[in-house]
Amino acid sequence: MNGLLGIETLERSEIEAILARARHFQAPGRYETLRGKMVVNLFFEASTRTRTSFEIAAKRLGADSVSITASGSSVSKGESLVDTLNTLAAMKPQAIVMRHAASGAPHFLARHLPIPIINAGDGLHEHPTQALLDALTILGRKPALEGLRVAIIGDIAHSRVARSNVHLLSRFGAEVVLCGPASLLPSELLSLAPGIRLTYDMREAISGADVVMMLRVQLERQHEVAMSAGEYFQFYGLRLEHLALAKPDAIVMHPGPINRGRELSSEVADSQRSVILNQVENGIAVRMAVLERVMG
Repeated sequence: MNGLLGIETLERSEIEAILARARHFQAPGRYETLRGKMVVNLFFEASTRTRTSFEIAAKRLGADSVSITASGSSVSKGESLVDTLNTLAAMKPQAIVMRHAASGAPHFLARHLPIPIINAGDGLHEHPTQALLDALTILGRKPALEGLRVAIIGDIAHSRVARSNVHLLSRFGAEVVLCGPASLLPSELLSLAPGIRLTYDMREAISGADVVMMLRVQLERQHEVAMSAGEYFQFYGLRLEHLALAKPDAIVMHPGPINRGRELSSEVADSQRSVILNQVENGIAVRMAVLERVMG
């Protein structure tokens, strides 16, 4: 696998292979499959979970890793993205992990560099390793993805997490319901994959759900805020009363960071239904599997 740019272009068999290897890496310990190799983490947007888990993943595989932020690179001095990447490529890393605010930035670089690029989130496009770790987390509680009803709720319009999850879940036969305010739920999302449903009614979305996946309201990407935090929480914030509408064994997910009192209540975030911290833990195993597959 020459890099990982998105879920949309992956075959189901490739996804299954990554998840199978990630299950192996869930066992604690150090592995030396990438000893002597180097990965560069290039993050042009703020990140805690993704950047740190890629760093830990590389270390557990025995690889060397170098992390660079936009403010700490020559981009802040006016250097172009291509020149920055060419400079890094001259240092001969075996892979570059990249997060960028522009949709398609990793794809652009993949066409110009011989080094595998791993997309750690590009604009409003995709976040493939998040969808993979979400799938691994779901499979830790459910026997299969087929037949599940998954409600994805929140700022769908600006969510690369939602897009990657739609591609993955629909490929495995899950029923996906997207829910959010009208301004954050454009109808063109129906073209992402067959069988997607849209609703503005949170209770309708959660009714009978096996998985409730909440999303962060991405205020930094919105030109104008349609609702105050209190208004949003009233109509689209997940509370304990909503979980009564889901299946008794339904789980609650969130890619983080959580905004308590806007996207979900503390009672839900800290409940036994919540697998949010499991998602963080599984992120390391999934990124180990991806790094090994790309660099090994």
